[in-house]
Amino acid sequence: MDWVDWARSLFALLATLALILAVAWGARRLGMLQAGPNAPKRLKVSESIMIDPRRRLMIVRCDGREHLLLLGPAGDVVVSEFAAAAEPVQQAESAS
Repeated sequence: MDWVDWARSLFALLATLALILAVAWGARRLGMLQAGPNAPKRLKVSESIMIDPRRRLMIVRCDGREHLLLLGPAGDVVVSEFAAAAEPVQQAESAS
């Protein structure tokens, strides 16, 4: 390989990296990326249990409400909706 091939390869690499950075910047500007770690989280899976190999029951908490969902290959169904119980306070482990 002569220096022209090396220069062409380096230019292609730099162009690809620039394109990736431009797409990431655009996605961030349009709000397409996930919220940062300091953003409040509104959705939480409280509990989940497998009924059989194809179906699952989940309790999902959102905005002070809990929803019991049945997930399966035939579709997803909201079984019930109720006010969320207070979350138990987790005690910090003491250093010994």
